[in-house]
Amino acid sequence: MKAYIRKKYGGPNKLQLLDFQKPSPKEDELLVKVVATSVNPADWRVMRGTPYMIRLMMGVFKPKNPFIGADVSGIVEKAGSKVTQFKPGDEVFTDVMGTGAGAFAEYVCVKASHWVSKPQEVSHKEAAATPIAGITAWQGLNDIGKLQNGQQVLINGASGGVGTFAVQIAKHIGAHITAVCSTSKVEMVRSLGADVVIDYKKNDYRKLNQQFDLIFDAVGNVSPSLAKRLLKPSGICVMVGWGGFGRFIGFSLGKLWLSKASDKKLESFTAKMKTEDLSLLAELIATNRLTPMISDHSNFKELPAAIAFQEKGHAAGKVIVTVSE
Repeated sequence: MKAYIRKKYGGPNKLQLLDFQKPSPKEDELLVKVVATSVNPADWRVMRGTPYMIRLMMGVFKPKNPFIGADVSGIVEKAGSKVTQFKPGDEVFTDVMGTGAGAFAEYVCVKASHWVSKPQEVSHKEAAATPIAGITAWQGLNDIGKLQNGQQVLINGASGGVGTFAVQIAKHIGAHITAVCSTSKVEMVRSLGADVVIDYKKNDYRKLNQQFDLIFDAVGNVSPSLAKRLLKPSGICVMVGWGGFGRFIGFSLGKLWLSKASDKKLESFTAKMKTEDLSLLAELIATNRLTPMISDHSNFKELPAAIAFQEKGHAAGKVIVTVSE
C-alpha cells in the first residue's frame, strides 16, 4: 500500500508518498481500505510539530511516528478473528489520530471498537469530513457550553470545518445564532441556519451591543475582556484548542481573572474521540438534519497541496481528499 509519512517536521513539502506492506489485522482489529480522508488544523500542526510543546510527546527533534492523518472513511477489507460487529464489505469511518495509525494512506488497521458504521445515506466524503470537526462542535456546544433551546450563542469562525458544524448543531438544539465569518461565506453560513451573520471584514463583532449565553470561539481571538463584556451573567466562552505556549499562558491568566471578576467562565478544550458521539452525528447526517460542508476535493496525489490550502485558513467547510473510488 501507499502512505504519506514525514521523517522530519515541516511543511507539506516534507511529506513523502512511499510503499509499505499492507497491515494484517490482529484478532480485535479491522483492515479498512480508505476511500476518503479530510484535512484538519491538527494534521498540519502535527506535521510541523507546532506548538513546540507537543514535541515533548511526539519527538523533540524528529517525529517518533512518521504516519499522519486523522479522519477516515472506507470499506472493511478484513476483520480480525474475534471481531463480530463488522465484516468485509461494511462501510465504516472514524478518527484515527490517537491510535498511531495514519489516515493519509490507502489502508488503515486499528481496533474494531474504534470504528463506526457509515449509514448508506451518507457518502464517504461526508463521513470523512465529520469526525474531528463534527465531534469538536458537538462536544463544545453540548458538553462544555451546555447550550440550551432558546439561548443566545455567538459562533466566531462560523465558516470553517468546525464552525459550519457548530452553526447547524446550535440550530438543531434550538438556539438563536449570531455567526461571524468573511464576506464570501456570509450566504453559506446563513443557509446553515444562522439568524444573524456578521461579516467581520465590514463590521467588528467586538463592538456588538448585546450579550450571549455562550460564545463558541473556533478561531481563538476572543479575549477575556471581550468575553466578559459579551457574556450574560453565568455565561461561558468556549475556545477550541489552546494554541501555542504564549497563548496558553495568556488564556490561563485570563480564565483566572474572569472567574474572580465575575460569574462568567472561560474554557478551552480539545475534543475526544467518542464513538457514541460520532454515531449520533452520522444519524443526523443520514436524516438530513446535518450537512457536512465540503469546500475542496482533491485526489490522493494532491494531498500535500490540500494541506497547504487548508493551512491558509480560507476553506469554507472541510477539505476532502479522495484516496480510492
